[in-house]
Amino acid sequence: MDCVIRPAVLLDIAAVRGIYAHYVLTTAASFALEVPDLSEMERRFWSVLELGLSYLVAEVDGKVVGFASATQFRTRPAYRFTVESSVYVKSDMTRRRIGARLLEDLVERCRAAGYKQVVAAIGGVNPASESLHARMGFRSVGTLRGVGYKMGEWHDLLLMQKEI
Repeated sequence: MDCVIRPAVLLDIAAVRGIYAHYVLTTAASFALEVPDLSEMERRFWSVLELGLSYLVAEVDGKVVGFASATQFRTRPAYRFTVESSVYVKSDMTRRRIGARLLEDLVERCRAAGYKQVVAAIGGVNPASESLHARMGFRSVGTLRGVGYKMGEWHDLLLMQKEI
């Protein structure tokens, strides 16, 4: 399988929305309750780029099968060297190292841009995401218990962090 990791372009956002929709509708990996419409997804894309941060896609056979982005961790100036990462892979393409390649590239781009910390906020019980982040050098720094209510249940939020 030939997987290409590249910067996302606006034309990728419909495919990104489709990948994200699965996680919004069927899991607690995202605490979103509704799938954002295409214009909201495009707004998020532009906000990442306007801050000079990275928005990446993974492409296999010309199709977008995953995405990753770095966003501003918090708005106060003291947090300016810390970003939050997000990684999602199409549900039928997991366990092929696509997420690892996306996260590795994202972290390296953040390092090159001068960021010092990457935080991952992992929703729900998500052993695959926790394992991925641990393999990539993130360490667990705490769990916020029962902070997300979705699908009739309370879910935890695991915080992982990597110094870069």
